[in-house]
Amino acid sequence: MSGAERYPHAFSPLDLGFTTLKNRILMGSMHTGLEEAENGFARLAEYFAERARGGVGMIITGGISPNIEGGFGSKLSTLAEAEQHRLITRAVHAADPEVKICMQILHAGPLAGSELCVAPSAVKSRIARFTPHELDEAGIEKQIADFANCAALARSAGYDGVEIIGSAGYLLSTFLVARTNLRTDRWGGSFENRMRMPIEVVRRVRAAVGERFIVIFRIAAMDMLEGGLAWDEIVCLGQAVEAAGANIISTHFCWHEAPVPTIATMVPRAVFTQVTGRLRRALGVPVITSNRINMPDVAEAVLARGDADLVSMARPMLADPELVRKAAQGRADEINTCIACNQACLDHTFGGNQPVSCLLNPRACNETLLHYAPVAAPKRIAVVGAGPAGLAFASVAAQRGHRVTLFDAGAEIGGQFNLARRIPGKEEFRETLRYYRRMIEVHAIAWRPNTRVDAALLKVEGFDEVVVATGIEPRLPALPGIKHAKVVPYIDAILGLQPIGRRVAIMGAGGIGFDVATLISQDGPSGALDAEVFAREWGIDFKHHPRGGVTGVVPQAARAERTVWLMQRKADALGRTLGRTTGWAHRMTLARRGVHMVSGVEYLKIDDAGLHTRVNGEPRLFEVDTVIVCAGQTPLRTLYDELQSAGLPAHLIGGAFEAAELDAKRAIYQASHLAAEV
Repeated sequence: MSGAERYPHAFSPLDLGFTTLKNRILMGSMHTGLEEAENGFARLAEYFAERARGGVGMIITGGISPNIEGGFGSKLSTLAEAEQHRLITRAVHAADPEVKICMQILHAGPLAGSELCVAPSAVKSRIARFTPHELDEAGIEKQIADFANCAALARSAGYDGVEIIGSAGYLLSTFLVARTNLRTDRWGGSFENRMRMPIEVVRRVRAAVGERFIVIFRIAAMDMLEGGLAWDEIVCLGQAVEAAGANIISTHFCWHEAPVPTIATMVPRAVFTQVTGRLRRALGVPVITSNRINMPDVAEAVLARGDADLVSMARPMLADPELVRKAAQGRADEINTCIACNQACLDHTFGGNQPVSCLLNPRACNETLLHYAPVAAPKRIAVVGAGPAGLAFASVAAQRGHRVTLFDAGAEIGGQFNLARRIPGKEEFRETLRYYRRMIEVHAIAWRPNTRVDAALLKVEGFDEVVVATGIEPRLPALPGIKHAKVVPYIDAILGLQPIGRRVAIMGAGGIGFDVATLISQDGPSGALDAEVFAREWGIDFKHHPRGGVTGVVPQAARAERTVWLMQRKADALGRTLGRTTGWAHRMTLARRGVHMVSGVEYLKIDDAGLHTRVNGEPRLFEVDTVIVCAGQTPLRTLYDELQSAGLPAHLIGGAFEAAELDAKRAIYQASHLAAEV
């Protein structure tokens, strides 16, 4: 079945009057860090061109500031800066003349990260470094003029349109919300006054670019803030922005400081599109929806039920730039699905020191640096271990033309991902295993499960290269009583191989410790799979839409009848090693479930009475039924050492190379780079 037959709504064109989008799937905005990097625009050009060749109907760039005080990375305020952008627009239109590319204008306002930051009032965001300067009348006029100038320069640079971001806690949204707009002049007070700034920006931008240019406005349809926008205000704003000249309205669902996850893997697919659908019925222009839409069948369902006219996918286009083309060709089972882990994309963006990429696809944003070129002389390569590193290497090497045999001592692929997919909120990891199973078929990788490999076997079979990806084994600390019946290794706990009592101590609060705590404190279905459970656990009211979607709604934790202590040796707060954009949500989830987080723990012994410790120097007995050990891992290098002793060359990757804080991002990156070079 063709893509047009299977996804008729997604592959129908959208006529805007003066131009037509070839389909309803767009690549949403995501700042990459390349905007500020050396030779960054050349790299961006190929990054976007690869997605254009991949079949999207429209691309929206990462945010570009209209002036220096807007302060979010790159700016566009001069003709010289516009010339850089021509690299991007020419590359995209050369890749596919039908693809439209729009530049996002992002004025960060109080989130600019600079002492020059401005806002309607001097109200500091809890996630910002500086208190913004309050704009006076002349300052507001300057900002409006700079938006218009930026849009005109974007058109001169060859863009097909612009997206003006009016959400997320950036400048325009701070005018809209009463808690950040304390003004009493014509720019504050009543909602009519508070929305004057974004409306005037849209009106002035439309005047600057003319009628035959796409103008998108991004609105916070549910901002997840106590005291945020009311539903009638959102509708009023949407209608006013449409009247001011916007061709398309894009919906967003949070401020960056909102205490509700909206883009993490724990969020159900497409859970927010119902809000877009409600707004769409009040507007006369096409509407974009977004957030956790990661596969073509999800996009099709959203469009079919009338929740939107267009579907935005940002991170899914990092994971697989050919997503749309694969769907069109009936190859959706070959899509490398975004699992919303955020580890190499948003964590890099907000960490501020690394360009964006993708855990699953290290080529993302590295298209000019990492090449999977066909090989002239194929080799026979053995890959031992079918965890993330082994699977990534095998797939890339076989794609390039090598003859690959993949061994594993177990019956199925996945390694640590087979544990991760069992954690509530991480069910998306199943998609990665589905993808790699398909790659084994597509690239004719010889799959040999239930096979323990030694040097003799590899020597007899005569492989040209051996890649050892044998992973890790859990570390058991040298502690009196570590073999006690109360003790359960984390693998056994996750796989359900041993019973877990009602009072549990978890030794180790790294990522695995948090996963185990999430698993054993969960009561009922996972919120990632059940929208109602998710809404209850995070205090969202989709039905009545109070201010911000959350005002007055009390979160109801899905709490199991179990007392859990999550503990670590370090005296620091627990969870500091978790991802920047998701760690807070994991910590909040466990706190709401009553999980006790204990730092500064010295483990002494385990016996019938429980776990004996000193906490910050004071003796303490945890009277528990079960002690789950999450005390780190050691690399499994026996085979590698054996090969070295036998004089057989081998490569070491993944957890077998470095086991500290299991890191699939590092493992897949390392494996992919090696496979590109072999």
